[in-house]
Amino acid sequence: MPVTENPLRGRTAVVTGAARGLGAAMARELSARGAKVALLGREERLLTRLGASLPGVSECWEVDVTDDRGMARAGEEVRARLGPPSVVIANAGVAESGPFAGSDPAVWRRVIEVNLIGSAATARTFVEDLFRTRGYFLQVASFASLGAAPMMSAYCASKAGAESFAHSLRAEVAHRHVGVGIAYINWTDTDMIRDSDQYPVLRELRGHMPPPARKVYAVEHVAGRLVTAIERRRPSVYVPRWLRAAQLVRAAMPAVVTLVARRELPLLTAAEPFEATGLLGAGGRADQA
Repeated sequence: MPVTENPLRGRTAVVTGAARGLGAAMARELSARGAKVALLGREERLLTRLGASLPGVSECWEVDVTDDRGMARAGEEVRARLGPPSVVIANAGVAESGPFAGSDPAVWRRVIEVNLIGSAATARTFVEDLFRTRGYFLQVASFASLGAAPMMSAYCASKAGAESFAHSLRAEVAHRHVGVGIAYINWTDTDMIRDSDQYPVLRELRGHMPPPARKVYAVEHVAGRLVTAIERRRPSVYVPRWLRAAQLVRAAMPAVVTLVARRELPLLTAAEPFEATGLLGAGGRADQA
C-alpha cells in the first residue's frame, strides 16, 4: 500500500480554549500529526507552557473569543506568523449549573456569550482564510445540543445554538468548498467535569442518567477522535459513537426528560437544595478573573 501524506502536515490549525482540557489535548494531537498550531485562550501562562511542549511549530495568543477586536488582531497575527488557517476549531466554552429562577444574570449570559457568540466570532475572524484554503471549521458541541437537561439552561441553550449556527454556516459555505463539522461529545475528563462532581446538582443529575451516559472519557481519546474527524472532513463526529443514536429519538427526549425531572427533582431537592455553581472548573474561574 502506498504511504499517504498526512493531510494536516504543514497546515495551520487554530484552536480556541487551548489553555487546558480538550483544547490543549487537541492542540497536542494536531501538532503530533504535523500541523502548525495557533493556540488561543484566556490563560497566557498555560498557553505558553503548552506551546513549548508541542513537537511542532506553534504560537499563542491570550484573547477572549467574545472580543471582536481582540479576535481580529489575533487573526491578523496568526496569518502573519503561521499562514492562513486550513483548520479552525471553535472549542472555547464555559458552563454553570443551578436553578434558572435563582441564576445570576451575568453568569448565565456569559455562558451564552462564550459558547455561542464566541463560536460565531471565531468563525467570522477566520472564514475568509478558510475560503482561500478550502478549509474546515469544527464546532465543538455537546450531548446537551441534542437533549436539554434541567439545572443547565444556559449551557444547553448555548450548545443547541452553536449546533444550529454550525448547520447554517455549513449550508452557506459549502459552495466555497469549506467543510463544517459538529462534534457531539459526552462527559470528558476535564477540569470542568471534575469540578462539576463537587456539586450535588450535577453529581445527582449524572447519577440519574443511564449507565452508558454516565461514563467519563479520557480527554486524549476524545481529542484523537475529533482530530481524525478533521482529517476526514466529517460533517459530524460522536464521542462516544452511541450518541449518534440519540439523533433518532431526539424529538421524544424533551418529554422524557420532563417526565423524569417532575418525579425526581422534588426528591433530590428535599435531600439537598440545589444552588448555583457559578462558572465551573479552573477555566471558568480564569474567565471570571
